[in-house]
Amino acid sequence: MRGIVFTADGVEITDDLSVRDPGPKEVKVRIVAAGVCHSDLSVIDGTIPFPPPVVLGHEGAGVVEEVGSEVRSVKPGDHVVIATLASCGTCRACSTGHPTWCRHSLGNIGTPFTYKGEPAYNFAAASVFTESTVVTEVQAVRIPNDVPLTSACLIGCGVLTGVGAVLNRARVRPGETAAVFGVGGVGLNVIQGLRISGATRIIAVDTVAAKEALGRQFGATDFVNATDGDAAEAVRALLPPDRERASGALNPTGGVAWAFDCVGHPAVLRSALDSLDWGGNAVAIGIPPRGTEVPVDVNSLAYVDRGLLGCRYGSARPHHDIPLIIDLYKSGQLLLDELVSLTRPLAAFDEVVAEMHAGRVARGVLTLG
Repeated sequence: MRGIVFTADGVEITDDLSVRDPGPKEVKVRIVAAGVCHSDLSVIDGTIPFPPPVVLGHEGAGVVEEVGSEVRSVKPGDHVVIATLASCGTCRACSTGHPTWCRHSLGNIGTPFTYKGEPAYNFAAASVFTESTVVTEVQAVRIPNDVPLTSACLIGCGVLTGVGAVLNRARVRPGETAAVFGVGGVGLNVIQGLRISGATRIIAVDTVAAKEALGRQFGATDFVNATDGDAAEAVRALLPPDRERASGALNPTGGVAWAFDCVGHPAVLRSALDSLDWGGNAVAIGIPPRGTEVPVDVNSLAYVDRGLLGCRYGSARPHHDIPLIIDLYKSGQLLLDELVSLTRPLAAFDEVVAEMHAGRVARGVLTLG
């Protein structure tokens, strides 16, 4: 079986993979398409520590090949999006509709693969850079067969994370304002989540000027080039304060109600915090290296009701949110096909990575069948 493995020596595209049969509550999926996400690259560069050998990829869609004896929600032949959230379904968090709080869903790596005859780990409970993978039943979310799998695969991470951060975590209301730091795959989905929510000003912020057109296509009303100076100051200048607050000592120059850090860099998160108006909240979505700290004057939060929220996987409820995203896509409210900037076979992984580093793609998709 063919796939992409990260070993102690680097990334290898190999034919020397195999995957075990599904257990009673598991599903074997033939992967058709897989998006390349920065989290995959973070394993390669060490930002996310992970034991090798590991089969990469966590944003995938495909066709069910085989199901375990206790599986009831999908059957062979069904088209599915794979969610990375391997929640248990029975704990207090899952039972109250918060599967991203499920302790079982974090750090539950296994070795369903063999690589050159030795056990190999899965990544993000998914491992979709391979011809077939095994996941838990709760991770395989059935979708209509008429949704292109090359587009649907992106729902499993980038779309759920970005749109979910707006709809589930921030719960942005019509008429509110926002700044989105980082106009990549996740940032674009934050932008269109804001558009769907009825935000009136959506300010896209990036260091690549060429991303302005893409940001506006997905719903941005303004663009700030972060290389031109203080991005937070530029955001606040676009939204000056009410006249009666213009002389305030804490942030006298306005700002947004919501700021989303889709990059995962401490300087970007600090910029997101500094772009907030009174009563505003910043949402940390991007994943920095472990131990990363952001200095902040607590008075700038406490005195004016500002807040900082974490957001894991868009606070998603995959079996609710994925069908909702499909409905929004089919009604024309959510752009999905437009996220796919290029498609390449598995062997062209390096080309996709190079395009990502150059900032020329929204999402690159690998095709496997």
